[in-house]
Amino acid sequence: MANQAYSPRIMYIECKGNFGLHGSARIGRVTFSRTGSTLHYAGKSFQSLKGSGFKSNYYDVVTGEHYWISGPRRDGTDRLYKSDWPVEIDEDVREEYWTEIRKRPEWRTRTQTSLSTTNRPNATTLTRA
Repeated sequence: MANQAYSPRIMYIECKGNFGLHGSARIGRVTFSRTGSTLHYAGKSFQSLKGSGFKSNYYDVVTGEHYWISGPRRDGTDRLYKSDWPVEIDEDVREEYWTEIRKRPEWRTRTQTSLSTTNRPNATTLTRA
């Protein structure tokens, strides 16, 4: 069988933790293992729950915490459930996210997807290493 190469990809990463429906979230670049079965982000490794997760699709292989990880949506509704909670965008993907994915180049300096000023949890518990 030939080796498959998976290119790094901008993804939406939300820690479901103890927050219930909404947790801390980020938009960042995820890398993949050679086989594509493990995702890597911010020093963490994630494996699929293969449909057995509750409101989650991946788990951290070290801590067992559950996450919702998916490709970012053009309309910005990345959370599993509608919310105005902010989603932090990693600096190294910010311009590409706003220009290529969201098609809003005029927003390329924005650091969050939410325009809300509501004081909600942000990505403080899910930080980039």
